Amino acid sequence: MNSTKHLIEIALKEDIGPGDITTENLIGPELEGEGVIIAKEPMVIAGLEVAKQVFEYFDSQVVFTAKYQDGDVVKSAKTIAKVEGKLRLLLMCERTALNFLQRLSGIATNVRSYMNEVENTGVRLVDTRKTAPGWRKLEKYAVRVGGAHNHRMGLYDGVLIKDNHIAAYGGIKKAIDRIKDKISHLVQIEIEVSDLDQVEEALVAGADVIMLDNMNVQQIKKAVAVIDGKATIEVSGGITKSSLRSLADTDVDIISVGAFTHSARCVDISMRITPKNNPG
Repeated sequence: MNSTKHLIEIALKEDIGPGDITTENLIGPELEGEGVIIAKEPMVIAGLEVAKQVFEYFDSQVVFTAKYQDGDVVKSAKTIAKVEGKLRLLLMCERTALNFLQRLSGIATNVRSYMNEVENTGVRLVDTRKTAPGWRKLEKYAVRVGGAHNHRMGLYDGVLIKDNHIAAYGGIKKAIDRIKDKISHLVQIEIEVSDLDQVEEALVAGADVIMLDNMNVQQIKKAVAVIDGKATIEVSGGITKSSLRSLADTDVDIISVGAFTHSARCVDISMRITPKNNPG
C-alpha cells in the first residue's frame, strides 16, 4: 500500500517535474515568505498533517502552524494554517498541499453530512473500497475524521463473499463451508445476499455478517425479522443521504456508503503567499 510520503513524492514530481520554470526564474533562492491557507466555504477539515508533510518534503525547517485540528468544523474565510519558509518552496508546493487538503476535507465534510442524518439512531455507517487508486489509506482516514467507520481496508483483511464468488463457486453454503475450512476461527465471514431465500441459506450456513444488497425497505424489514439477531446485518447498494433514516429505522446494524468517497467533491481552499522581503 502506498505510504503518505510516497504519495506526496508522486504528486510533487508530477507537478514540478524537472523544475518550476516560472518560480525559479522569478524568485531568488534566498528569499523568505509566508503562506496563509484559507477556507473559502464551511468544511470539516482533514489532512493538515499531510499538507505539512508536503512543505517539509523539500525543507524540514519549514514552519507549519495549524489553527485547527482534523475533525474541526471550519467556517468560511477562516485561516486554517500558516506556513513560513523559502518563498520558492511555498510557491512550488502550494497546489500539491491544497490538493491533498481539499480532497481529504471534502470527504470528511461529505461524511459528516451523512452522519448528521443518523444521529442518535445507533446504526454504524461505514465506507467501501470505492476509493481513488493509491489514496485508500488517506481517504479512509478522512472517513474516520468525518465521524464514520471503515469497512475492510482491502481484499486481504476481511472475508466478504460477493455475488460473483457465489456464482463462481456454486452456491452460498458451498462457499461458506470452503472458507470456514481455510481461515482462522477468529475471522468473521460476511456474505452478500439479494433476496430472502439467500438470507435463510446464509443463516443456515453460519454466516457471521449478512449484507443485504440493493434491497428496498420492506425487504430489509423482512430480512431483519428472519435473521432475528443471529447475524450482524449490513445494508449496501444505492444508499443516499435521504434514504439513511428509513434504513436506520429498520434496526440494521451497519450501512455501507460508497458515496462517502466516490462522490465527495473537493472543498474550496486557497493559499495567499506574501514575501517577507523584496523579491525584485
